[in-house]
Amino acid sequence: MKILKIDHLGIAVNSIEDGKSFWTDVLGLNFQGSETVTEQKVTTAFFPVGESEVELLESTAPDGPIARYIEKKGQGIQHIAFRVDNIENALAELKEKGIQLIDEKPRIGAGGAKIAFLHPKATSGVLVELCER
Repeated sequence: MKILKIDHLGIAVNSIEDGKSFWTDVLGLNFQGSETVTEQKVTTAFFPVGESEVELLESTAPDGPIARYIEKKGQGIQHIAFRVDNIENALAELKEKGIQLIDEKPRIGAGGAKIAFLHPKATSGVLVELCER
């Protein structure tokens, strides 16, 4: 598996509209727009930082994963995403190493990226996302 870079940091927020002012007005980052990923019950908003991005995540449903995360842990960093050169190979390698996966096969995320999550039980409590763009 080849990790190319940190692709983005995912931050769970109650409201993208309320949350984005810190990233734009205070830190001066550019808002690249938002996108709803219906299958994941989330709206995302991206703010580029060098070669990586900050991603705000707002739930679109009370039973969505982001709503459940905020209910348990409050707003804040929800995951770290690493860009890989070949997500299928990366998942196969991790499975071979006995790493517990949430997604055994990639799914489509924001911006059409192929994504898959590793279980936090296998990563010292950190939700790790792999993505291929």
